[in-house]
Amino acid sequence: MEYVKHAAISLANREFPRFNAAVLQQQTLNRSATFTGVGLHSGNRVTMTFLPAPSNSGVRFRRIDLEGKPEIEARVENVVETNRSTTLAKGNTRVHTVEHVLATFAGYGIDNAIVEIDANEPPIADGSAREYCRMVQEAGIGVQEERREPYAINAPIQLEVDEAIMTFLPHETFKISCTSSDKQGRFTQFLSLEISPAAWERELAQARTFCFFEEIEFLIKNGLIRGGSLENAVVIRDDAVLTTEPLRFPDEFVRHKILDIVGDFSLLGRAIVGHLIAIKPSHAANCELVRRVSAQMHKRLTFAPPPPAALPERERPPLPELAEGQSLALDCEQVMLCLPQRYPFLMVDRVLSLDGERIVGQKNVTLNEPYFQGHFPGHPIMPGVLQLEAIAQVAGMLMMRRAEDAGQIAYFMSAEDVKWRKPVRPGDVLIIEVELTKSRGRIGKAKGVCKVQGEIVSEASVTFMLKGQ
Repeated sequence: MEYVKHAAISLANREFPRFNAAVLQQQTLNRSATFTGVGLHSGNRVTMTFLPAPSNSGVRFRRIDLEGKPEIEARVENVVETNRSTTLAKGNTRVHTVEHVLATFAGYGIDNAIVEIDANEPPIADGSAREYCRMVQEAGIGVQEERREPYAINAPIQLEVDEAIMTFLPHETFKISCTSSDKQGRFTQFLSLEISPAAWERELAQARTFCFFEEIEFLIKNGLIRGGSLENAVVIRDDAVLTTEPLRFPDEFVRHKILDIVGDFSLLGRAIVGHLIAIKPSHAANCELVRRVSAQMHKRLTFAPPPPAALPERERPPLPELAEGQSLALDCEQVMLCLPQRYPFLMVDRVLSLDGERIVGQKNVTLNEPYFQGHFPGHPIMPGVLQLEAIAQVAGMLMMRRAEDAGQIAYFMSAEDVKWRKPVRPGDVLIIEVELTKSRGRIGKAKGVCKVQGEIVSEASVTFMLKGQ
């Protein structure tokens, strides 16, 4: 086809290069490939065909069983359900359980493709992506003229959804470090892997979907797994593994979790570069983190003027020196003279006391905090990472009390022994107690706790560096 510039990559004898965001071009399929099977949750018999697509068109699902053959773009904006699988919708058109197909395209580095199906769900095959890999091999991969433009994570993003804890950090490749486990801690597994076409095919594609025996009744009552069987899923019952064949990997369960992550993260619509650390991930957590990555990707740089009360940096007065036994308190305006952060990222309203190597700050958590709109609707909870930020901001103020450090910025470098113990809700008054444990030049270390009504809700040890603006 005209938009395929080069011949197909030979998938029988190939060596995949290490992912290089700077030189890769977009890819699509060379020809069509078809497979017929049964949908996992719907139980419907379905024929699925992979087709080439033009550059910059992305991956789209086409429902050829519906009038007009409507299409749904594989974008996180179209995700409408994440219960046990990922469902896309546009208008009245839906496609369920798309993650394995999307993982296959993302794993091979295929940017543009059309997926035609004549039912509401792709065939599950054997519960892994092995059959989809065969389809890609049959179709062949072609390189297109348009360049691929991966998005590189430029600042840490953290998310907690139910039991899932997700952190995305800047990194030179797409790397996933995942821990999977059930609520009782059974079959806890860990794997860290850089995602490349070779790693996808060798390490992830054959890992099958799985569930715990006690979940089956709930899934059936909720109209799910109608097409499920031991032919397309692994079932865990107590300490036994029920399957028609031996496990394909000793850690097959965490590998399938990473497979799902690769598929869900392709909903960003672009290749991605960063290190994702996932603990007990789920489709809901995956997709919510993709939304946050998308927000970071589309965020425009804005330059706000300094607040009227602020003085030019060179004229900012230092905090007064303290005599022995003397304690210092700061109001909100004085806090803003010390810290460069502003709404909505200023996590300190006032300093209740600053005495020697110890400081106590206060943050009034109101319902107007912007993060409560999405964390979480109907059940607002202050993100744990913002409590950690509050500790870091208060800790930085300890060293900036010295005259020579006036006008400096405390750069948060690392955190250790982080624990979140209780949720913080609107109306709570967060008391941040920090003690400086080490200070050498511009580097400081501190131990901090956050309390609500005298009870510890979070704690951490932080390291920070003072540096001029």
